[in-house]
Amino acid sequence: MKALFHFSPGTDLRARLEAIASPRIAIVDQRDEAGFAREIADCEVLLHVLTPVTAAMIAMAPRLQLIQKIGVGVNTIDRAAAAKAGIAVANMPGTNTAAVAEHTLALMLATLRRVAAFDAATRAGRGWQIGVEDAIGLGEIGGSRVGFVGYGGVPQRLTPALQALGAEVRFWNRSPRPDAAAMALPLDELLATSDIVSLHVPLTAETRQMFDRARIAQLKPGAILINTARGELIDQNALAEALLSGHLAGAGLDVFEREPMTEPGPLAACPTLIATPHIAWLTPQTFERSLAVALENCRRLAAGEPLLHQIAPETAA
Repeated sequence: MKALFHFSPGTDLRARLEAIASPRIAIVDQRDEAGFAREIADCEVLLHVLTPVTAAMIAMAPRLQLIQKIGVGVNTIDRAAAAKAGIAVANMPGTNTAAVAEHTLALMLATLRRVAAFDAATRAGRGWQIGVEDAIGLGEIGGSRVGFVGYGGVPQRLTPALQALGAEVRFWNRSPRPDAAAMALPLDELLATSDIVSLHVPLTAETRQMFDRARIAQLKPGAILINTARGELIDQNALAEALLSGHLAGAGLDVFEREPMTEPGPLAACPTLIATPHIAWLTPQTFERSLAVALENCRRLAAGEPLLHQIAPETAA
């Protein structure tokens, strides 16, 4: 069996992948279109990381049987095209929860304490010239209300850590959570009263552009917005306006409307934005957990056994 890892892995991960005997894993950088066309032609499994899997890419893979998402969100896969071609789609919930939770906390802290701006000033020899009003940052997690939009694995993992730091944690979820009902709030109330709002919902037709200009205006003045979920949840132009006007005191983003994000647009002019390039999930531990799931699904595919975390087929409208 041959699998294709469509990502630039770096030296250590490349060596790890090349040492795997079964399946044989070809490695293609996500920017190498010719290499992808060459290697996918005889692959049974595509190990999909970030580059969207389009119908055209699926058509290049006559032997493909499984698109294995390295991560959770499958919105980057043309599932209707996969279903039409008889290709299974699977993800791996939980493998990146620890990493994303820690990165979410890091973005909260970096935004509150203006870490990027102070790092740049200090490297330039201007650190001690920063005025007191700027140096005190935006505040502390302790004493703040943190509002989670969505209450899945990442927010649940973060809750005790935030509470230990002295935060009050509340959430809104698309479906009821009887196990944490005392912490739930209506969405409008959550947005209007939270000092830190962090997004943790999947990208669907209902959540796309969920945070448009009107909803961003609902956020408490001086709040910060964190997004480690999906970039398309937020209207980036509206967010930039809210940051530049001072309605929002800051934002921490790991995901963007278009990825890779090579043209930041108006966000580039926002000094209170902390931005990272969709790497919240990216740790050695996440890759080890992910590889374990991927290799098990390759084994199951070869043996004709049910796959782990297979996603229900999606048909074209």
